[in-house]
Amino acid sequence: MVPVQDGASTQAENLLLPPKESHNESAGSTRIRPRQSSPARRIGMTRKLNRKDLRDSENPEESEKKHKEKELKPLYKELLYTINHSLGIPHTKERYSAKQFQDYIREAFSMTEAEHKTLSEKVQSSLVPIYCLVVTVKQAKGILGKDISGFSDPYCLLSILYEDKDSHGGGSSNKPQKAVVRDSAKGQVLQTTIKKQTLNPIWDETFKLEFEGISNGNFHIEMWDKDEEVSLVQKFDEFRTNIHGLKRMLKDAKKEKGQDDFLGYIVLKLKDLHCTEDTWYNLEPRTETYPDRGQCHLQLRFIHKERDENLSAGRSPYVNYCGILQQFVQAHISKQQDSNPWKGELCGEGTALLEYYANQNDISPFLQDLAKWVAYSKLYQNLEVDSTVLFQQLTSIEYHWCQQELPHQQKQELGDSLHGFLRYGLCLVSKYRDIYPPTPKTTPRLHTLLRVLVQICKTRAFQKLNPAQFDLHVEVTDAVVNGTVEWFNIKKGLHQPMTKDLLENVSALSLLIGEVQEDVRLSKDVWNKVFVSAVQLDVFTVVYQKLDSLLADELRATLSQLENQMDQPLANSLFPVYLTLQAIHKDKAFLQKRGKLLQLTNFHEDFRDALPYWLNKAFNTTMARVEKAVQVDQLQPLQTGAVPIKHSSSAVDIAACLHPVAQLWEQLSWPDPEEAFMLMVKLTEDVCKISSTYCQMLKTRVKELSVNSDRDSAIKMLCVVVNDLEHLHTVLTRLPQRLNWAGLRERTQNVIGETQFQNTLPSQLQHTQSLLNREIRSAVDTLGKKLKTDIETHVRNMASRQRLPSRDTEEAVVPLMKYLEKELKYMNENLVQENFNSLLTPLWMNSVKILHQMSQLEDSHLVYFQRLLYTLQCLEQCFYAEGNGLPNETLHTEEYKTLRVNLTQNSLSSNQLIEKFFERNVWEQKVFNGEKYGAVTLITSYKRSEEKLHVEVLNAVNLIPLDSNGSSDPFVQLSLEPRHVFSEVESRSTKIKNCDLNPLFEETFKFSVTLEKCQSPGACLLVTVLDHDTLRSDDFEGEAFLSLKAVPGVGGGPHNPEPAQIRLPLMHPKPNSENTLRLLEARKGDKEAQAFVKLRRQREKKSQEA
Repeated sequence: MVPVQDGASTQAENLLLPPKESHNESAGSTRIRPRQSSPARRIGMTRKLNRKDLRDSENPEESEKKHKEKELKPLYKELLYTINHSLGIPHTKERYSAKQFQDYIREAFSMTEAEHKTLSEKVQSSLVPIYCLVVTVKQAKGILGKDISGFSDPYCLLSILYEDKDSHGGGSSNKPQKAVVRDSAKGQVLQTTIKKQTLNPIWDETFKLEFEGISNGNFHIEMWDKDEEVSLVQKFDEFRTNIHGLKRMLKDAKKEKGQDDFLGYIVLKLKDLHCTEDTWYNLEPRTETYPDRGQCHLQLRFIHKERDENLSAGRSPYVNYCGILQQFVQAHISKQQDSNPWKGELCGEGTALLEYYANQNDISPFLQDLAKWVAYSKLYQNLEVDSTVLFQQLTSIEYHWCQQELPHQQKQELGDSLHGFLRYGLCLVSKYRDIYPPTPKTTPRLHTLLRVLVQICKTRAFQKLNPAQFDLHVEVTDAVVNGTVEWFNIKKGLHQPMTKDLLENVSALSLLIGEVQEDVRLSKDVWNKVFVSAVQLDVFTVVYQKLDSLLADELRATLSQLENQMDQPLANSLFPVYLTLQAIHKDKAFLQKRGKLLQLTNFHEDFRDALPYWLNKAFNTTMARVEKAVQVDQLQPLQTGAVPIKHSSSAVDIAACLHPVAQLWEQLSWPDPEEAFMLMVKLTEDVCKISSTYCQMLKTRVKELSVNSDRDSAIKMLCVVVNDLEHLHTVLTRLPQRLNWAGLRERTQNVIGETQFQNTLPSQLQHTQSLLNREIRSAVDTLGKKLKTDIETHVRNMASRQRLPSRDTEEAVVPLMKYLEKELKYMNENLVQENFNSLLTPLWMNSVKILHQMSQLEDSHLVYFQRLLYTLQCLEQCFYAEGNGLPNETLHTEEYKTLRVNLTQNSLSSNQLIEKFFERNVWEQKVFNGEKYGAVTLITSYKRSEEKLHVEVLNAVNLIPLDSNGSSDPFVQLSLEPRHVFSEVESRSTKIKNCDLNPLFEETFKFSVTLEKCQSPGACLLVTVLDHDTLRSDDFEGEAFLSLKAVPGVGGGPHNPEPAQIRLPLMHPKPNSENTLRLLEARKGDKEAQAFVKLRRQREKKSQEA
């Protein structure tokens, strides 16, 4: 490494700056078109010009000339010298000629043709450098084991040999020559140390090999195994410990004493080498005996051992490198066509020349990265340089710090540069709002800058060179706080009013708070992610707490001027201020640290004087809008069609007018529970007052419009009024939910009692809703009064037509249905569903009442009841309207159910009633429990092929004794009922069993009946058990009913099923319990009905006698 001369740091710093601003941390040269610096860089330039800067700026042309002569031309000569004596191939994608290099530096340094020619002649006459190849032999692996032990004692010989016309690689012969380097008498031969007994030796030794020319020179390295003279005893010990080394020992016996073994060689042409090489090379054999001889790791680089020192006036190569780098960067940036930040990449010529110069002057990679860091970090302060460039250089410096020791001056330079950039970076951080606006392009730059600052503080170089305590988290926090205060004061000054008018002061405060609200939002949504990710700083909390303090002071200062001067205009101007402060205060929920109380916590207290004015404005504005809405309302439905709107325009307007009242409550969000309750009481009272006023306005309006209108138009307008009131009623019903009374009740439960709460808010609303309901019912009753009268008239006329047999039932109901269809359709078209249902319900109840009255008339004919039943069914369908009218729950009242059952039964024929009678008895037989009167056992089946019913009476048990001797003479009577179905089938009886309460009959009976009759309604087998008496009629033991559908073969299954045995408990009829008998008994003119009733009454009588 070339030692750094005194003053190197100062010169390097001067070379990085143009002559006009050599002490002001700017960059660029007047010879190159400078890029316009960004606002960020202009803000970052904080140093002041000293007196020397002022003198230089007085004559810029002279200053530029001096700078060119003193700084640029020496660097230019260094580059020409480097081009003329370049060594190796640079690590660039393309190769460049000397002419291309010269053209590039001429443009970069802005040299004229004459200046270039003069400087080239001086360089041509300068001393020629001594070329040198620096070789570092790092290590080897997998080499041959030449000793008896299986290992080797390797060492390397290094030299540079030249090819001549008759030889290649140091000589030629028919037999390959192993010891090319050892036996060579030409050139310098250097040797590494000997590594004992290893196949993977590590040397890490560096050598410098001088050479004269690169075109025909070859670098040679040979690896040998060192053999030393040993005694016979030592040989024997080796042989005894390593029997496998016998072959090696015999081979050694043929060698001369002390002769080394050849392990392999490497030959590299100098002209094919890069400026620096760091590669594993294969060791080549001289013979094919052992072709695989392992690998050797070499590091190679070309340098100038001696170089003309008069080119740059004795400045150190490091200083020159810094100047060249700065000039190349400036030239490259000035040529960029776009405005994107520089990414740290130079063109191929510049990169290659920097590599040449650094290698020729043996400038270490550490010093190269240091020079780049210093240059780029200063350039960053004046031009748009991508922060990732700095991040990459810091990473390289951190890597080299433990690998190499820097000279003292470079350490000091690095420390000052890191610390200076930290201060500059913190200055940028404090002004991040202006420098890095929240855009996808600039926000990542702030993130990278913060990462650079973090990386600086993490580097061991910074920790070593800056022993003073430096907490980046604290420094960034302070920068953000200071920047926030500065930003707030700037915004405050921008919005400061020119006069002392109170309204203008409030307007200025509103604008300032709006700026703060937007900044808080950006801090939460944009900046916080950047700062947390980079430096783990919750910048939102820092900014919010500081702005909270600043804004609280400004708010109190402004509102203090309004004491005892509050009026409606001032209150109106304060409302947006209140809303913005509330929005800012809600963002406190995102704070991570809530240790101290925020100064804006009780900001609402400062607006108490304005609150009544806000409420008054909301009420007056809403009332005026409602009055205007009613005045222009023509009481016509807004829309007809698929989804008709049946209320008028004023109903829509009042709903919209009440919306701002609810919105005002949400916007205020008054935090004090007791005051919030009183505020809600006032708002609810205003809403109720507006609703009541609207109701009265509508009544007045409909009277005005109905004066010159016909009856249909008046009814239609009345329907619209009803709809409007219903719409308002719906709006008021949703008011508690809209105003969140439940949440208010929860907040006030500790200060407002439940009774007080319910007696205040709900009672206000209920009173207004009751008023609306009374008005709605009054209007609906007016609409439905005539309908009720007309329906009763139609029903009575229809019922009287039972004396006109020429008209059937359906024809008799037609006038009523047509009337209802017309009137209800009209009402449905003009009333909303709620009001239409309110009209339908009383009409339906009245219709049921009328039909019930008509059904109570005596001596009514069957047709009469059929018409009434059909009328009830038609009315039900009409009022239900396929689900669009009244629901079934409303239609099916108890009065309706009773009427329907009565009409249904009275509409049946006598035979149908008899069938219903037997069906009921069959059902009672199934649910009858116990054998109080005994039981009878039967075996039944039906043969479909024979169309015969088989009944076998097995026995009867536990009969009641009916004779005086304490016994009975029972027999069983079988009959198929009802008789109008089985009129041709005679009854059958078993034999009489004297004096037996558990008689065994075992008698079979066959009844010839069709399957169709067996399956008819009410078809059953009536089993009657009687006690035979000789002198008087038989006594009644009991009866049982068996449905024929329960007999195997009747209800389905095989045609000839297996008979089934069944035990039937005997029952007794209950007198006057059958409604069916009463209906039949009422039909005096039906002989069959009277005969059936007489038979059943007789059986009831016998049952009572038994």
